[in-house]
Amino acid sequence: MFWSFFAAFITGILASLGVGGGMLLIIYLTVFAGFDQLSAQGINLLYFIPIALLAVIIHTRNKLINWRPLIPAIAAGIVGAVIGSIIARFIDKELLRTIFAVFVLVIGVKEILYKKQDDPELAKRNTAVSTKNIRGNFKTI
Repeated sequence: MFWSFFAAFITGILASLGVGGGMLLIIYLTVFAGFDQLSAQGINLLYFIPIALLAVIIHTRNKLINWRPLIPAIAAGIVGAVIGSIIARFIDKELLRTIFAVFVLVIGVKEILYKKQDDPELAKRNTAVSTKNIRGNFKTI
């Protein structure tokens, strides 16, 4: 029981730092807690909904989100999540676990080998997040 709370605490901190705590929580649930892949992914989604909702509220209050370009992406994401969850029910659990492991491995290697370059042109085109200098302009909720 202690390890479950500890894992939830650590992955929550990592998620709030943008490290990808959800991926780590799924690894913990499948490798150490004995959950199958599909159950672990469902638990992970339920775990992070409140964290994501709080982040959206805080970023919206701080005027860091431009909702207009995000609406189509949100709609497509919802449709994709529904379709993906339906497809996942028909995939063998061991195959789903293997697909997830390969995905984590590929992303990990990519993150280690490729350094992200600051691209001023990309920053100009990014309309989802405000480009103004936000240092010190945060409001509390």
